[in-house]
Amino acid sequence: MKTLRLLTTLALGGGLALGAYWSSNGGRWSVHAEVTPAAAPADRTPLYYRDPSGAPLWSAGPKKDDRGRDYLPVYEDDKAVAAGPKPPQAASSRKILYYRNPMGLPDTSPVPKKDPMGMNYVPVYEGEEMDDGMVKLSPGKIQRTGVKSEPVERRAIRVSVKAPGTIQLDERRVSVIAMRAESFVQKVADVTTGTRVKAGQPLMEIYSSAVASAAAEYLATITSRTVGGVEMYGRGSRQRLANLDVPEQAIAEMERARVAPVTVHWSAPRDGVVLERNAIEGMRANPGDVLFRIADTSLVWALADVAERDLGNIAVGQSVAVRARSFPGRLFGGKIAVIYPQVNRDTRTVRVRIELANPDAVLLPDMYVDADIDTADGAPVLAIQDSSVLDTGTRQAVLVDKGEGRFEPREVKLGRRGGGYIEVRDGLADGEAVVTSANFLIDAESNLKAALKGFAEAAPRASEPSHATGDHK
Repeated sequence: MKTLRLLTTLALGGGLALGAYWSSNGGRWSVHAEVTPAAAPADRTPLYYRDPSGAPLWSAGPKKDDRGRDYLPVYEDDKAVAAGPKPPQAASSRKILYYRNPMGLPDTSPVPKKDPMGMNYVPVYEGEEMDDGMVKLSPGKIQRTGVKSEPVERRAIRVSVKAPGTIQLDERRVSVIAMRAESFVQKVADVTTGTRVKAGQPLMEIYSSAVASAAAEYLATITSRTVGGVEMYGRGSRQRLANLDVPEQAIAEMERARVAPVTVHWSAPRDGVVLERNAIEGMRANPGDVLFRIADTSLVWALADVAERDLGNIAVGQSVAVRARSFPGRLFGGKIAVIYPQVNRDTRTVRVRIELANPDAVLLPDMYVDADIDTADGAPVLAIQDSSVLDTGTRQAVLVDKGEGRFEPREVKLGRRGGGYIEVRDGLADGEAVVTSANFLIDAESNLKAALKGFAEAAPRASEPSHATGDHK
């Protein structure tokens, strides 16, 4: 068979050309016609490429179908454009409604801008599915990711402030026994440091010339026939003994016996523990010398150091649960009595005094404790679970469940935190449902959609051939 190739060509619409050729078979010649893709003019750029089979498929750049055939180019003046599959409208001719945040945050802009990370805001065109700012997921994806929502409710936020501290004695419950005149210790009772004593219990016998002289004067006054019945004279003599700190019990014994004693019995002024004993039999005690120090430990202080950042959450009168490290399973209840008006410049803490009952005296001075201050005011506030918040560092947002797989990112203003919940001061209403589980997956889904949309918009522009470096023959 002999073939004589192309005799003539005729351009057709839709990027096609009609060609004719002769062929000989056994001495007989016949003419044939075939349709072939037209050669692309050097000065024309295809709008797009369509499927050669006529299926409603198109491509922004050259490609082949599943049978290896080239997609056909379509030019602006081709009549087949109307008959072929209509490509998407160019982005340049579509109306841009606004620009949304590329990270899915509820932030829009009427003009192009960048976010703090340098990412371009994504344009939202008229008629787009995502122009409402919501994230849409299929029921299957919601089930697979384990998305859970919870309605916003009012509840009391229990903010617990924890602070370390130590046990100290109540300064108001410490007594010292010191002589106010030169004295001699005649005898000391069987009392040592650490011994518990009762108020009025004898501690020692003291001889003092000043005390003996005052006692003799007082007895002479109250037994005198002349002035014994005059209260004024007796009151003055008795006050002199009180000024020498003679125990009331010793003065009462003088009044009963009507005899001036040689030595005076000094007794404990209160119930408590002997913290210090300096009295020794036969010693000389000068005025001001401390012979005994006794402290009542039935009520003690816990001095806790609260961090400066928590200072605004504490107040006088708040309940405190104290745990002693020596008794891990026991709680000691107390209240804040004083907040010291000074911040430690080294530790940035504020000292707080907590008064604790210590009836069995297990809390000892300088013992380490941990204070748990309950700052709840009891008033219910709008609150959400802390797992619901998407925190970017500069702003906080939640995903509001609108139903039917729709989730709306919304910025919120938060308040106190405690007990697994966060106070919501602005951005949500009572009863709205917010996502509490898998919200980061939804956020990632919204970011992925924004990224894919950016790639889809950039693909047609990237597929356009460059006219600056084209070869012309």
